[in-house]
Amino acid sequence: MEGGAAEGRCCPTPQLRGSWAQRGEGTVKVTPRTSPELAVGQCFLLSSPGTSLVTPVHSTGAGLFLEDSRLVSEQFSQAPQKLAFYNWYGSARLFHFRVPPDTVLLHWLLQVTRGSGPTCNNVETTVYFRYGAPPVINPLGTSFANNTSVQPSFLLRMLQDNASVNVSYPAPGDWFVAAHLPPSSHKIEVKDFIPTCAYIFQPDMLVVRVVEMSILEPDVPLPLVLLSQPSYLKVFVPKHTQELRLELQGCVSNGSLGCPVHLTVGSATLPGNFQKVLTCSDPTTACRLLLPSPPWERWLQVTAKSLAGPRVLVTFSAVAALTACRPWTANLQRLLQSSPNQSSNASTGPPPLSPNTQDLDQSGEAGSGAFCFRSFPILREDMDVVSVRFRPLDRASVLVQSDMPSVMKLHLNTGMDSGGSLSISVSVNQTVIASNTSVVACVTAGSPFLSFNTSLNCTTAFFQGYPLSLSASSPTANLSIPYPETDNWYLSLQVLCPERPEECMQPSVLVETTLYLVPCLNDCGPYGQCLLLRRHGYLYAGCSCRAGWRGWSCTDNSTAQTLAQQKVATLLLTLSNLMFLAPIAISVHRCLLVEASVYAYTMFFSTFYHACDQPGDAVLCILNYDTLQYCDFLGSGVSIWVTVLCMARLKASLKYVLFILGALVFAMSLQLDRRAAWNTTGPCLFAIVVMVTMWVYRCGRRRHCYPPSWQRWVFYLLPGLSMAALALTIYVSMMTSENYYYTHSIWHMLLAGSAAFLLPPREQHAEPWACAQKLTCHYEICKNHRDELYTVT
Repeated sequence: MEGGAAEGRCCPTPQLRGSWAQRGEGTVKVTPRTSPELAVGQCFLLSSPGTSLVTPVHSTGAGLFLEDSRLVSEQFSQAPQKLAFYNWYGSARLFHFRVPPDTVLLHWLLQVTRGSGPTCNNVETTVYFRYGAPPVINPLGTSFANNTSVQPSFLLRMLQDNASVNVSYPAPGDWFVAAHLPPSSHKIEVKDFIPTCAYIFQPDMLVVRVVEMSILEPDVPLPLVLLSQPSYLKVFVPKHTQELRLELQGCVSNGSLGCPVHLTVGSATLPGNFQKVLTCSDPTTACRLLLPSPPWERWLQVTAKSLAGPRVLVTFSAVAALTACRPWTANLQRLLQSSPNQSSNASTGPPPLSPNTQDLDQSGEAGSGAFCFRSFPILREDMDVVSVRFRPLDRASVLVQSDMPSVMKLHLNTGMDSGGSLSISVSVNQTVIASNTSVVACVTAGSPFLSFNTSLNCTTAFFQGYPLSLSASSPTANLSIPYPETDNWYLSLQVLCPERPEECMQPSVLVETTLYLVPCLNDCGPYGQCLLLRRHGYLYAGCSCRAGWRGWSCTDNSTAQTLAQQKVATLLLTLSNLMFLAPIAISVHRCLLVEASVYAYTMFFSTFYHACDQPGDAVLCILNYDTLQYCDFLGSGVSIWVTVLCMARLKASLKYVLFILGALVFAMSLQLDRRAAWNTTGPCLFAIVVMVTMWVYRCGRRRHCYPPSWQRWVFYLLPGLSMAALALTIYVSMMTSENYYYTHSIWHMLLAGSAAFLLPPREQHAEPWACAQKLTCHYEICKNHRDELYTVT
């Protein structure tokens, strides 16, 4: 078994693909369930390198570990959400939970409910879990932008309607669950026209927490007795703690030497898990655990279990020792009194930053010991939603030296900062840095990395940091972290010299820092749009890509369109509207001026809407995009409406009244829901009913088929109806995002062509282009319409 040997037997998980979902350094065992209650004896595994934790469920129902009076269970739920097929991050449904402190077991109950229609098949649902921030997912396998650091997400693929996941000793705070259906087929579906299946996802969270937890005070031995139940402890790690040492002293097992104790330190997080485990089974070895740079200002959970059997008594004392780290911080009053010009001018040289007994932090005292790092005050400037700028308070540059690290603290613990992207850029002047000197940096959460002199792994007690390096050949380093965890983040820097310190030609370097929290990296680039998403009160951002570009920041050009392809697509979608010139000319020729006006309106706005709708560089917008889209949809619907009513050959007064009423109904329905199929189909069906009624009425009154000419049927009506049917078929069932430029252009031509064929012929007494005569009629009573206007007596 990968990720460590299991300390127990785990239950099988039939009919669940990927039941062992291995991501990062943790492994979680998930099992399908058939009811909200847990089956007796279900096993769940959460392992980290070198350890595995098996958590059996000893009782059914929501009450877990009820035989231990120190534990209580609580349940949390959120409103279900409708799942969508994945296309971009906005397709995933996000759920936000808060795990209370002192939780020893986190249990998720996952349920997918699908509709009962014929299209409801058993599809795969992918569920992601992450602590501290929304999961960074990549179902399409696209590439990320350069210098972007992404942890692989822990995921679960569900083939059944129910599943459950357990996490032992979870970290308290924000937990996020995201779910989506398989990647979409890119088919453009008309809303409400083709029946679809609804898949509803709902996660419930059950937690088991300790109500009686012993507090382990620093340097104070805490006597403990283990029998069959574990002991739950917690120790508070204050600020500026450099090292935490946990030790078990005086351990005796039923009067014999040895210490059969299994110690778990820290909380589990997903996707990575950095819990520390200490097994004290060797009587000749001191039972001690050293934790460098533990998370500051946080309670650290410790669980002790006996390995000696259910009836063997184990006694010992737990001791926690803290090593403080005295920071040197520049005098804040002196920094605030410095002028902006002086603070921003780094070329004049930095002020002296050598620690002394007269310039200490608020808690330091003269002669209280050596300093271990320099702390630079950082100003947090909130600019917008999920948009923050961090800058040093006293100067544009940060002085980095070789004797101790320089540390900057970034406050990202508001609870609303995890929905953006943290962008860090550090640089040095290439001409002032020595060739044998380098500047190393480490970005961590919870506590800073302070061990540059002994290690460069950029790892604290419970966090794997992000390393950066600067040199004369590489003077700039960039780092982007999508969805950073909710915590205090730290940027640590230090100058590294050769092995012999006397060869260090440059013990200090000025480093320029650019620190931002942005909604989207590079604002999603030229081929993407940064959109803010909301789940209840939580805001997070995602990139919607265009022109074939893909990826988290729309930087993957593997399927991108070239500029020539974009121009061809624009020309197809815009020039295909020129086909409306045919029905416009025919309408004017037959003196159907209202119909010609509607066709001209449709041609104009459809042309410029598609010129503005293009996703790439070939874009031209003469009006607001939403306005152009509304006018395009309105023109298309009204064009069909006036064409069908014109075929009905109604009286002029009635026809124009229906024209106006239909246009008003279309305007109202498009305002309600612009993409709903029945908002357009309903009025058009009503017009068809009116036309058929009038044709049947004329057939009955004249006692022969209407229209009476077979040439009209063969050369006009049948071609026009065929083109209209083909256009409807293409619009409903053949359009995809890949062939949209071709199929939609064909739709334009077929729609305009069908209108040209279906328009009724002119009246027998009317002359071609008779509209010019009407325009010059002035005060005379036009001959052809004397009966329609009024009667002269």
